[in-house]
Amino acid sequence: MKSLRARLSIFLLAAALAAAAATGALTYRNTLSENEQLFDYQLRQTAITLRDQGFATELHALPDSEDPSSVVVQIWTANGTVLYLSHPDSALPDRATLGFSDVDANGRRWRVYSMASRGRIIQVAQPLELRRDLAANAALRSLRPLFVLAPLMALLAWLIVDRALRPVRRLAGEVKRRDALSLESLPEAGLPSEIEPLAHALNALLARLKLAFDSQRAFVADAAHELRSPLTALRLQLQLLERAADEAARRDAAARLKEGVERATRLIEQLLLAARTAPGESGHAPRQIDLAEAVRLAIAEAWPLAEARRIDIAFETGEAAGTEPGDQDAGALLISADGEALRILLRNLLDNAIRYTPEGGHVAAGLRRDGNAAVLAIDDSGPGIAPAERERVFQRFYRGDNPSQPGSGLGLAIVANIAARHGATITLSDSPLGGLRVEVRFPA
Repeated sequence: MKSLRARLSIFLLAAALAAAAATGALTYRNTLSENEQLFDYQLRQTAITLRDQGFATELHALPDSEDPSSVVVQIWTANGTVLYLSHPDSALPDRATLGFSDVDANGRRWRVYSMASRGRIIQVAQPLELRRDLAANAALRSLRPLFVLAPLMALLAWLIVDRALRPVRRLAGEVKRRDALSLESLPEAGLPSEIEPLAHALNALLARLKLAFDSQRAFVADAAHELRSPLTALRLQLQLLERAADEAARRDAAARLKEGVERATRLIEQLLLAARTAPGESGHAPRQIDLAEAVRLAIAEAWPLAEARRIDIAFETGEAAGTEPGDQDAGALLISADGEALRILLRNLLDNAIRYTPEGGHVAAGLRRDGNAAVLAIDDSGPGIAPAERERVFQRFYRGDNPSQPGSGLGLAIVANIAARHGATITLSDSPLGGLRVEVRFPA
């Protein structure tokens, strides 16, 4: 059964019927008990009435409230002589237990009340099956309102469920009317507290989708703009190669064309990395990674470029990397991360530091533990970044006031996306080496 309305209606009706059945059972039992007490009271009052009449030659008739066919009266002396018997064919035993008792006589079970008065025994009796039939009929009459109200209870349960689910239908209709470009928040006013978290979660999802779509649209526009220049440059260099008049000119044009292809290739690679690490994109499942080992592998990968530019790279951990005295050695720091994304982050940080550091300069990678966090610091002896620009450098394609420097303006944007995915924070500051320090704080 998929219908929530049908399920709720059935559950509510079942609960109401179960409550009605329990109420009916208790009412039936109490009514039976009360009728039994009433019948016992009538037997006792009948016996008292006979006692008060005295024992004249003729007994007066029983009270009008008594049914002579259902009540048997027997009076006898202490020596067993029967003085009066209302129904000769329903004689009771000549031995009596004073008070109430159940006896068998003439193939029937009787409820008997006996009392002694003036040397005589008065017995008043009723058949038990008759008493039970009368009590059961009275109890069933008390249950008739429950049977009459059962259909009304079912209708009321259906109407209550229908009214309770109206906000859900309204929310579903609002979602159904949206198209792929309608990512505005759904209205949450007037929603029940049980449905409000669902609407809030949907709005959060719509906000993330809107952010992702806006980011993708801006990325595509920026990428198209950035690719136009290198492609135009490649076309011009190809034309120069075709028009070269001698071998030296051809070699120079070919070298420039090769550099242009390499720059375009790197730009495309960075564009692809930026798209893969953009907000809303899912990566690999995180796993436990030794951050120190990941830094060593990234340094080994960047070593050829550093060697070509005669740049020295150092890797320091623990107190050698600037930790406070008493910090533990960071020789092995485990963090939960996407291994491929972490490799890209480290590679971009080291690549930026190497490319922006003049030849013969220095780059240092430091790793330390700070409380429950693992802190990675990359220092270089390059020109650094002015404090006023340190927030803007995480924007895509932003290259600062000196666009002549090599690069696509995507490296730090990629680093920021990966850090945000891992819950890490990035801080830019002045480096002791004279350039820029990039600090990434990972939750350990």
